[in-house]
Amino acid sequence: MTIPHFERIALIGIGLIGSSIARDVKALGLAKEVVVSTRSEETLKRAKELELGSEYTVSAADAVKGADLVIVSVPVGASEAVAKQIASSLKPGAIVTDVGSTKASVIAQMAPHMPDNVHFIPGHPLAGTEKSGPDAGFVGLFRDRWCIFTPLPDTDPVALDKLKAFWMALGSRVDDMDPQHHDKVLAIVSHLPHIIAYNIVGTADDLETVTESEVIKYSASGFRDFTRLAASDPTMWRDICLHNKDAILEMLARFSEDLAYLQRAIRWGEGDKLFELFTRTRAVRRSIIQAGQDVDAPDFGRHALDVKK
Repeated sequence: MTIPHFERIALIGIGLIGSSIARDVKALGLAKEVVVSTRSEETLKRAKELELGSEYTVSAADAVKGADLVIVSVPVGASEAVAKQIASSLKPGAIVTDVGSTKASVIAQMAPHMPDNVHFIPGHPLAGTEKSGPDAGFVGLFRDRWCIFTPLPDTDPVALDKLKAFWMALGSRVDDMDPQHHDKVLAIVSHLPHIIAYNIVGTADDLETVTESEVIKYSASGFRDFTRLAASDPTMWRDICLHNKDAILEMLARFSEDLAYLQRAIRWGEGDKLFELFTRTRAVRRSIIQAGQDVDAPDFGRHALDVKK
């Protein structure tokens, strides 16, 4: 595989994803210049202290000038605002991509503002942790993780191949998907689990008959693993819920139906139904491990992953 090289990469947003890209680009020598842009002076200062780029600016428009690759890493609700800010400053022939978890909404927000002489290719790396901010990033975040592209019908195949090569250089596996299908897939594999986690942790926090100290003390029995998801960035997940509303509501309805089935099985002591469900779900876990998307170690492999970091 030919290692892609860009003269100038602009990173709009420098949280977990943006800062991890910056670290990988630097480690792998994928660009001569990396311009970091974020609205917060404080965050920008921290990015500079971490030496994540070669230039720093609070102006997204200034950041993209002369860049041949622009990566937008902001909450999906801010996508249109960023597109408007950078549109007139984009270099002809530049590749513009994003990392948002919802694709139909991002396309609707950004595509109308993209000049005809740039390549807008929506993307979504399926990687992350519950941490946020420039300090949260690390080299290797994308290794062996999927990056899904939802190219528009008139996407230039050469530009798409170059963007894929970039993500493959970061260690990602790559795939293409229709935007609406992407949003439905992510609603079940990512968005719904996070919503359930937020809800369970919120329920525990509201309980009056179980003390907070008991919840924390005995959390390793299962609750702890929900709190990791529920610690994710509130702004990002608020935007995901609002911008993938239809697919999430569809999955919530299906989940509610299946939960009602489970309630009935428990109420009527239908052990065979419970056993069949728990056997099927155990097999899913084994398949995830076999696919290399987790490791078969205690605590869902997080101790092993922490050692790698």
